[in-house]
Formats: sequence, C-alpha cells, structure tokens
Amino acid sequence: MSPSLAIAHVTPYPWEAQDGVNAHVSRVAAELSARGHRVLVLAPSRSQERVRASRRALRGARGEPQALLEGSDGGEPSVIAVGEVIDVAGAARRRPAALPIDVARTVEELLGTVELDVVHVHEPFAPSTSNAALRHSRALNVGSFHSSSERLLSTLVARRFVESFYGRLDARTASLPATAELMSRYFPADYALVPDDEHTAETLERIYLELIARRHPRSGDSELRARLAERPLIDVDLHMHTDHSHDCATPVEVLLATAREQGLGAIAVTDHNEISGALEASAQAERLGSDPPGSHRPLKVIVAEEVKTAGEGEVIGLFIKEKIPRGLSLEETVAEIRRQGGLVYVPHPFDRMHSVPDYEHLLKILDDVDAIEIFNPRVAIGAFNEEAARFAAKYRIPAGAGSDSHVAQGLGSVRIRMRDFDGPVEFLQSLRDAEIITRPSSLLYVQALKFLQTRATPPSARRASKARRLRRLGRAHGGGRAS
Repeated sequence: MSPSLAIAHVTPYPWEAQDGVNAHVSRVAAELSARGHRVLVLAPSRSQERVRASRRALRGARGEPQALLEGSDGGEPSVIAVGEVIDVAGAARRRPAALPIDVARTVEELLGTVELDVVHVHEPFAPSTSNAALRHSRALNVGSFHSSSERLLSTLVARRFVESFYGRLDARTASLPATAELMSRYFPADYALVPDDEHTAETLERIYLELIARRHPRSGDSELRARLAERPLIDVDLHMHTDHSHDCATPVEVLLATAREQGLGAIAVTDHNEISGALEASAQAERLGSDPPGSHRPLKVIVAEEVKTAGEGEVIGLFIKEKIPRGLSLEETVAEIRRQGGLVYVPHPFDRMHSVPDYEHLLKILDDVDAIEIFNPRVAIGAFNEEAARFAAKYRIPAGAGSDSHVAQGLGSVRIRMRDFDGPVEFLQSLRDAEIITRPSSLLYVQALKFLQTRATPPSARRASKARRLRRLGRAHGGGRAS
C-alpha cells in the first residue's frame, strides 16, 4: 500500500471556472484523495464568501497548520480560495494582470507553514497563483503543462530567467504530445506525457513516489542521536579561507586565534583547490591542544577543500586527507571525496554570482550530497540563500552554514550550534539537529577588506603585512607561539 502523502494542487484559474484545467484538477485531486492522500487545492476565486471562509480556516489553523489537511483523504479534497480575482469584460489584454498582493501573501503563508510532500502546480506561468506557489514551495514540485498554444508562451518575458526558475520543478508533465513538444522547444527538459484519462491519478501517484524515494532519511541514526544528546553544544563555522587560497591573505595563525576569540569550537578550513592550509591549521590546533588545560580554548579543525569542477560549480569535501585536483567533473569530484571517507558539502548552491551547479547537475549527485550550505553571508542576494534552504528542506538534506570568510573580521558571522562530535559520522548526525545562528554583518565591509588585503596589495607588501600580524599575535600571547 502506498504511503499517505500531503499534496497541494495549484491552479491559476478561478475555481468557479470548472472546465479545462480546473476540471482536470478537480477530478485528479478527488481521485488522489480517494486513494488515501491528503489533498489541498489552492485556487483564486470569484466568490467573496468562498475567500472569506478560506481565510477564516487559515486563521483558525495558524497554531496547528496541519489541521488544514484533516478530512482531505476520503475523496473530498479541501479547496482553499487564496484570494479574489475580478473578471474584466472583454479582457483582450496584451499582457496578463499582476497577481493581487493578498493572493501572493496567502500562498506564501500557507506553503511556509503547512508541511507538504508535493506541490503540484498547473500552468505555472507568471503572474499566477501557480507561479507564486512554485516560488514559495518548500516541498517537492511537479509542474503540469496543458496548453499547446504558442501564443501563451510568446507573452513571457525574460525567458532565460523563467528557464532558471523552472529549475525548481523536480518533475514536469504535459497533457498532450503537442504540449510536450512546445515546452521542450522553449524550456528544454524531460516532460512526462500524462494524458487526462482514467489513469491520470495513478500515473501521478507513481511520479510522486519516485520523487519521495530520493529524499534523505529524516532523523538518521536514533541511537547515535541519543548518545550525542549528552555532549556539550559548540559553535561551528564550516566555510573559511587562509592565505593558502589565491584570494585570501589571512595567515593560519591569525585564523585560529580569531576563531578562538569568536568562541568557535570547530572550524572547517576550505581553501580553494588546496588542502595545505587546512592541514597546517589542523596540526597547529593539535599542538595547542596538548598544552596545559585552560591555556587555550579547545578548537577542532576539519580538514577540507573547496574544489572547482569542470564547469559544474564548486563542491566542498569535509574530513578529507588528500588534495583533490580542480577540473574534474562534479561526479568525479564527489567520488574522490567519498573515496577518502569525506563528506560532500555543497556551498552557496544557487548563488548566480559564484560558480554553482545548476539544478540538473545537483540532482545527478543528490544521493551523495551529505549537507548543503543554506546560509552564506557573502551571498549578495538573499533569495539565493532562501532557494538553498528550500532545496535542503524538500529533499531533507542536513543544512549547514559558514562565513566563507576571506578576512579574519568575517569569521563567525554565521555559526552552527550543534553537539560536539568526533569524526564525520558523528558530525553529520549532530548537524541534523543543529541550529543555525546568524549575526548582522556588512558584506560591503568584508568585501572591501578582502580587496585591500589581496588585489590592492602587492605580493611584497602582503608578505610584510603577514609578518607584522604574526608578530602582533605573538606579543598578544606573551611572546610564545600563536594561539
């Protein structure tokens, strides 16, 4: 027997128009509900009373949002009217009207609070309820395209942006062969042909379950989790650089001292295409750890590397032992991390300002991704961090964060509060229950410091600056070696 899923079908058309797409949604939603799934239908409406009733239900469920799904698994899906739309007589518009702001807010609130397995959007062209749902969904996303009219697609602007936005779809279906051909021409991808017939609900259920099977386990090892619960909490920063990176001037000694000053209990040193800085930091931390108790704050160093692949973005290997060469394919890089017994950590995965894997490449390695960076303070556009958080949530991948510090002043601007760990297995289990804590920081300030310390400073001046910083560090610690 198939597990009961929580599913939302979203249509862009007023629910009172029970023909075409809405007739399809109504029938399929009812059949999925009769098969034991909890099903919501989100749609705009022409009825003020329907909208008011839906908003009363939403307000009533704010303390317990899953209550909206109650009773929707017996053949009667729950219909939520997310906002009122007004028909305009003779609506021969050259461009569609903007989506009312109350509709967008209602969709965002609902999808941000109700835990769903699948959000199935129909005709998710902008502006529409379906498009807003795809924007705010934190579930697995299926998109169905029904119209075979090229006129509809010709109204779209910024097609490259739309193509990237549709990357959020984890599966795409088309009702007709002509629709599949048309969509493939404008937005290349695989479109499963799902005709509108008596087998539609069964076919969609199979697609949903195939996607669900790709999610990671929710809680991991329960016995290990219980043991770790007895450990103290520490703060961890999983992304930083030393002067072993080409674009950073922070000496290892300064990095370690700053990490201790910031109260960090563990750090991952992730130099670009290089492991020497991480190995040096690990060795220094171990030597300091052998000093008399109380002389230094304990600090773990995770040996890591941020590896640039051959045109498929960057990936971090945590707990590795040997340098991984740049220029391998994403899959080859992941395999090498695995060979060394390391963990695969994807940094800033959707930041278009960085070299990042697109959805297609990321989905190819999904089963091997151990953690995803969902917050990076150097990401200039917050929506990129939010997109990473949505991706991690829908595939249940443990979420990480790091300062991506290229200057000591940025270290610890974000931290992960988690149970102390020993080795990659304990680390990954501890990360599942961790809390990500952000602190206000100025991206402009740390970027300016990075520029001044690297590109704006000649190599000879950088060497002299490093020597001065190490002398100051030595004096600060009584003339002994840096801490």
